[in-house]
Amino acid sequence: MSKGLFITSAGLFCALALLKAQSTVGTPDDAFAVSGAMVLPRKLDVSTAKPKLLCSLDGLTQNLEGEPLGEVHISVHNVAGAMDRIITCAGDGSFCAADLQPGKYKLTAKTEGLVSSAPITAEVSDQQSAPGNMPLARSDGASNATPVATSNASASGGFFKRFIKAYHDDWMGTAQSGPEAAYRGDPAPVTNPPFPFAVWPIGGTVWIGQPWTQSGPLMQAIWGGKHGDWWKRSGVQIYGWLNAGINVSTSKQHGYSTYPEAYAERGNSPELDQEVLYIEREPNTVQTDHVDWGFRIAGLYGLDYRFTTAEGWFSHQLLGKNLENGFDLPMAYLDLYVPVAQGMDIRIGRYISLPDIEAQLAPNNYTYSHSLLYTFDAYTQTGISVTTKFSNHWTLQVGLSPGNDVAPWATRDAQLTLNGCLSYTWRTGLDNVYVCENSLNKGTYAYNNLQASYFTWYHKFSKDGSWHMDTETWYQYEKKTPNVNNLVGASLVEVNANGAFCALTTQVTCYAPEYAVVNYLEKQLSKHDYLTIRNEYFNDMVGQRTGFKTPYTEHLLGWGHWIGTTVLFRPELRWEHSYDLPVYNNGTRHSQLTFASDVIFFF
Repeated sequence: MSKGLFITSAGLFCALALLKAQSTVGTPDDAFAVSGAMVLPRKLDVSTAKPKLLCSLDGLTQNLEGEPLGEVHISVHNVAGAMDRIITCAGDGSFCAADLQPGKYKLTAKTEGLVSSAPITAEVSDQQSAPGNMPLARSDGASNATPVATSNASASGGFFKRFIKAYHDDWMGTAQSGPEAAYRGDPAPVTNPPFPFAVWPIGGTVWIGQPWTQSGPLMQAIWGGKHGDWWKRSGVQIYGWLNAGINVSTSKQHGYSTYPEAYAERGNSPELDQEVLYIEREPNTVQTDHVDWGFRIAGLYGLDYRFTTAEGWFSHQLLGKNLENGFDLPMAYLDLYVPVAQGMDIRIGRYISLPDIEAQLAPNNYTYSHSLLYTFDAYTQTGISVTTKFSNHWTLQVGLSPGNDVAPWATRDAQLTLNGCLSYTWRTGLDNVYVCENSLNKGTYAYNNLQASYFTWYHKFSKDGSWHMDTETWYQYEKKTPNVNNLVGASLVEVNANGAFCALTTQVTCYAPEYAVVNYLEKQLSKHDYLTIRNEYFNDMVGQRTGFKTPYTEHLLGWGHWIGTTVLFRPELRWEHSYDLPVYNNGTRHSQLTFASDVIFFF
């Protein structure tokens, strides 16, 4: 696309309305056109206007020369808070939003390299009004940080006044709406919020071609201060969240009585789950003309460190002292973006393990508690991961590390490990399959040395619908796993790395496999609310993952509710069952019912 090309949008609303507008108002303001440099009037050509009697809102998208511009994505947002709708104009530039309820709507448009600089407002009623002018802003700025909504906090006052005002504006819905950020590739299939992501998850990389729209209250207060322009130019942000939860369970005993449920593993008690601080810069992967860089340092404190601990990374807190709460650094990496193919990201450092619907960090999940499938697979890797996007369909990842949850300097267990993933997307982003060989080495027992093969499918049922589904399955194993029922075998078991219940007590070691499958069914109720239904089956075939040799099933009904974009509540009701052994309530019950909820407070 040439640098002189810009989108224009026009309100050609049904034939009668157009004729009436022509006859009663003879100024160019009856229509609107858009340019990255200036707003230009556009004459309405009634001879080419095709009445769309079923369209609540319709129009055209054009370039600066007045030629139709197709494949522009238009967001239609109900101001009253109902569901948003994304429509794509036809090849001739025409678009139609049908069957809209009466009310006020905001429209924004975007395509590769261009976005509307401000939303336009249209009223859907018996006497429809055309939108006003909608200028476009170029998207090739130096920083990829493109806040979609910001507070008025920079207007006046000191840091703390600006900080508090950012929350006020967010909760009251008075934050200023910026332009929709430009992107490359398919439009995002879902929205965040209310969901934990907008693009289907892929680990070990930034989302290539997608903008970084992070804009928390802390940074808004900083941006409004004396050195705000420097922070904006640098692209560096500081943000995070506070996360705590509580549960009521049929497992009444003390300690980790709800185990193997996670992260709400302490029955009938509050938990300080994770308090997290990020320092981050994300490379601009929307542009394709220069190399860019980024980094992330993520510090975590709380009970959840017990799950994220990797041998060699502050691991003495758990492996040596078994502290209840502790500190971890689950992410500390550099990103280098190289504009080859459709974009390449090279990540070096400690990062979240590539596959999985879920992740360690609370905001990346639909629910407070985790599935068993997620709880007992790999968490982080320390190494290098190279992600190359070849097209809107295909993305390939390859990487090297010293193994799962092991630092390179933990020489007892570190070993050269290969990982590879392939992602295929179709239906303009509505479907994605993500296949991974997450860790491949000689496969013998060591600290979390899981050999794991993954298959994940993300599916949105319809483009403008409110339902989507995520399904994941994996098969894992370790060879030569020590037998806990054999004296020699039991002596080989490492701290926080379970042995196996082998078939014969005479076996010193044995093969330790397990497999699992989980399904999430998600319903968006509003821009602030969503419903989760989760079902899973997990078979710990020799007890190496949970410590109990039994299959499990788990079923959950959850609700997510946002206050603005900075507070999230996630109540849930969860029932689970272990079939061959009593596991719950400290090994005394086969079944467990738990009501739990957490709150995430972002800053």
